[in-house]
Amino acid sequence: MTTQTPAIPIRRTLTRTAADRRRGLVDRFFRWLALGAAIACVIPLAAIVIFVTLKGISALSPDLITKPPKALGIGGGAAAAILGSIQLVGLATLMAVPVGILAGVYVNEFGGRRSGRVIRFAADVLTGVPSIVVGIFVFTILVLPFHQYNAFAGAVSLAVIMIPVIMRTTEEILKIVPGTLREASLALGVPVWRTVASVVVPTGLAGILTGVMLAVARAMGETAPLLFTALGSRLINVGDWSRPMDAMPLFIYTNARQPYETLNDQAWGVAFLLLLFVLTINVLVRFRTWGRRAG
Repeated sequence: MTTQTPAIPIRRTLTRTAADRRRGLVDRFFRWLALGAAIACVIPLAAIVIFVTLKGISALSPDLITKPPKALGIGGGAAAAILGSIQLVGLATLMAVPVGILAGVYVNEFGGRRSGRVIRFAADVLTGVPSIVVGIFVFTILVLPFHQYNAFAGAVSLAVIMIPVIMRTTEEILKIVPGTLREASLALGVPVWRTVASVVVPTGLAGILTGVMLAVARAMGETAPLLFTALGSRLINVGDWSRPMDAMPLFIYTNARQPYETLNDQAWGVAFLLLLFVLTINVLVRFRTWGRRAG
């Protein structure tokens, strides 16, 4: 006597198979959709890098890097802008790094919940403030009273932009330092401040330096604050913070607007140098991050 297979389990199996097929199609659709969105995010960066490289690498020359621009006429190089950017960003880094790191340490290690929330919110708001607004603010307090555009005001404006980036990065890095390290140090009778200075900060030093590098990369490309403060100059200024000083973004802005092809080519060459600097810093940051993950 033969037994017949019930029809209901077969229907359930067929229904389950159709549902699995439908879920697979939906899954593949959203995978491809996410891939397309990721490619759309990469395309602008790739286009900028390729376009600036093609336009700028042909304009590079020893004269562009070593010679100052001519006071009158066409020609010269961008030595004043390169030296100016190094000085402005260097001084801004010296001002921003202690303030940003100490602020991040306070918020994570010493600040209460309410004070930490207020300082964190202020840093987030300052990060989102347009750089041109920062430039106008520094212009009001450091340029107008002295009736003179000056490099020191430009460095201060860059430092204001760098501080919240360094602070937030420091705070997030210190959050991932294991609490057992703090407990072990405190158990030995070490004061809290000494524990933070000798154990917590050195443990997160690599991540803190990563945040500093990212802040430096951002400051290096800022133009709007310098238009209101350092202003720019065709003369090489080394160490005189009371006078205007040129910078690479200002050089690009000035030469790109000129009706002369030679000056336009110089702007493309300096743009390529600036892009190369920023990309190098970001690549170094990624390598440090990968190294810590591998460790």
